[in-house]
Amino acid sequence: MKIDIHTHIMPAHMPDFDEKFGYKGFLSLHHHEPGKALMMKEGKVFREIEHNCWDPMVRLQECDQEAVDVQVLSTIPVLFNYWAVPEDTLIVARFLNDHMAETVAAHPKRFIGLGTLPLQDTKLAIQELERCVVELGLAGIEIGTHVNEWNLDSPEIFPVLEAAQDLGAAVFIHPWDMRGSQSIQKYWLPWLVAMPFESAIAISSLIFGGVLEKLPRLRLAFAHGGGSFGCLLGRIQ
Repeated sequence: MKIDIHTHIMPAHMPDFDEKFGYKGFLSLHHHEPGKALMMKEGKVFREIEHNCWDPMVRLQECDQEAVDVQVLSTIPVLFNYWAVPEDTLIVARFLNDHMAETVAAHPKRFIGLGTLPLQDTKLAIQELERCVVELGLAGIEIGTHVNEWNLDSPEIFPVLEAAQDLGAAVFIHPWDMRGSQSIQKYWLPWLVAMPFESAIAISSLIFGGVLEKLPRLRLAFAHGGGSFGCLLGRIQ
């Protein structure tokens, strides 16, 4: 069986969360031509995506072409919204998680779903984690490599990881919001260099912070092969 654990999905239509919450920064989707859409943020194009990003049937057709038996679905990291008011992030997360659960329920033998959380608020994050696993039947969660100023060894994040362990929920860690990228905007360097660096920081923080020792049953997977961590392992040791 071939399982692809790193594949992002989003709803075909996003509410106008900027208008709903009264401030800007949330992502919207503009379908500008058949099978293509522009991800828009604060009036600017963030990225163009194609229908395999929101249409399960197109996705399944492509899986069959590549002999992929199962895909683990997670949200696009720009939709984490850790920067926003926590209660607003919770509303967006619930919208995305409900869509995720519906997609998986329609194709339970081909898709496995991971939820997203308002990780900037420990209590709300645990609340939504429990809903994802217990109520929606999702296999776990996807989180970022950091939450604003917190690395993954921060005491604010530990209870969420502990709850994930207790629930048996898998945790998929994906880099986002690459720190230090403001000074390296040329040549796509934030994505080529700063993004792998994010994963190395996250893994190192979990190791040196003793999180893995305190939570020995926590199941973690890191996107992009752990980023640059493998190349730095000798130095880290």
